Amino acid sequence: MSYYIPRLYDFLTRLAANNNREWFAAHKSEYDELRGLWLDDLQRLIDLMGQWDTALKRYTAKECAYRIYRDTRFSLDKTPYKIYFSALVSAYGRHADRACYYLQLDIRPEESGLYGGIWHPEAPVLKKLRTAITDNDDEWHEIARTPELNRYFPGWVGERLKTAPKGWPKDHPMIDILRLKDIGKWCPCDKTFFNDPAWPEIASERFRLLKPLIDFINYSIEEEL
Repeated sequence: MSYYIPRLYDFLTRLAANNNREWFAAHKSEYDELRGLWLDDLQRLIDLMGQWDTALKRYTAKECAYRIYRDTRFSLDKTPYKIYFSALVSAYGRHADRACYYLQLDIRPEESGLYGGIWHPEAPVLKKLRTAITDNDDEWHEIARTPELNRYFPGWVGERLKTAPKGWPKDHPMIDILRLKDIGKWCPCDKTFFNDPAWPEIASERFRLLKPLIDFINYSIEEEL
């Protein structure tokens, strides 16, 4: 039997062109089949990640995968369905305000890939992280400058301030990091990546490179002042 991923890309492409409830209802059985196969691969990925982070073992693929239905209540875009499959893997569950691992299989190459870090932390949490980074700059640089990490996860992604955050000088030696509003790394992954049936094994090894960063962020958040 041929691998299901090409059919999943085809489904998402057709969904993007017919993003309405009538079309989706007519193709619901196809979606259910593809989602089931995706969950099988996702479970394999979580099991592999659990080998190097036992805290991840408690969660199942269904608990980590996001629904395809969009929340359109506060969005100008009223299309009802996402045109991608995605999941969040974290020792704290899918809704915790902590650093996590995230993956997105998307028909848009610029949106598709593996992510690790913390997204939109609240202001007190972000302030605490900035302090932890500057107070432990040697540890931070050892993590952030790992060659293999930056080979697959180049640079930093997410929003950043136009100037220095309040309380920090504009000429601070770590100003590029201090300006970050999201602290995360992104590994682009196109169709070629997900078309390989071994992608869960490859993704696990790439996510493993992020573990020191994830751990640093989370124990910095939890550390008592």
